[in-house]
Amino acid sequence: MIEDARIVSLIPSGTEILAALGLSDRLVGRSHECDYPPAIQNLPVCTQPRLDSDLSSEAINANVNQLLRSALSIYDIKIDTLKSLQPTHIITQDQCQVCAVSLQNVKDAVSEVITPLPQIISLQPLVLKDVWKDIEEVARIFQVDAVKLLENLESRVKIVHTRTKGLAQSEILPSVLCIEWNEPLMVAGNWIPELVQIAGGKPLLSQIGKHSPRIEWEDVVTYDPDIIIFMSCGLNLEQTRHDTQRTVTQKPEWQNLRAVRNQRVYVTDGNAYFNRPGPRLVDSLEILAEIIHPEIFLYNYQYRGWDYL
Repeated sequence: MIEDARIVSLIPSGTEILAALGLSDRLVGRSHECDYPPAIQNLPVCTQPRLDSDLSSEAINANVNQLLRSALSIYDIKIDTLKSLQPTHIITQDQCQVCAVSLQNVKDAVSEVITPLPQIISLQPLVLKDVWKDIEEVARIFQVDAVKLLENLESRVKIVHTRTKGLAQSEILPSVLCIEWNEPLMVAGNWIPELVQIAGGKPLLSQIGKHSPRIEWEDVVTYDPDIIIFMSCGLNLEQTRHDTQRTVTQKPEWQNLRAVRNQRVYVTDGNAYFNRPGPRLVDSLEILAEIIHPEIFLYNYQYRGWDYL
């Protein structure tokens, strides 16, 4: 381990990877969204949002678009805080300018105030194996062992896969629609379709390793999924429930959907699980397995990770 490392993590998944690798004591700062594990919450906060997360999904989307049209970042970096911490390493991302502080914003900020320049580590996973590679890369940089962590995560994935592998050969898999945003409607992409497949479902309207696409409500009605799972980006379980009840459940034909008639509609804590490409993606897989095939899996995530709408 690099004993003199001073790490600032500006993305929740990065913070969780560091903690899982035993590097929590090397963290000196975090983003406003980094809230897990609880022990890191007393660290100085180095970012702040320009958005009110308590607004409806439609209002948040409108504000995001306005900021982007104005060529403004959705997040502010607290330059003075960053300067006072003098990090040797900063972890960020280069995948989505809505999800966290962008790589370019970090580069611009540190070039002004920190000498010597810290090493910037950018995470940009699209599928599950990319998350494993990110863990290996962080471990390599800080000279710690990732073998046990990866063995544990991969063995949990294998357990789910082994139990569902036979289903694809013996019966029709349930179609699963994972909604990442309600207004406008967006289907969860990247690693989510992969997790759905491993959990024994057939993902609808999104592709493995591709960014989350927008869809129309008519698409939902046309495909009429067996299971609908809401995993709103950045929202917890109750926020997702409230926003979904206010928006999607009021749409025409909602009550006639197969998933609604069969009581197979679920809300999840997307912020804690599905939206964070770190170690807890395996928890997300187990949540999906428990939802899609309750006759096979019982992990007891209900009420903290998922619930019926």
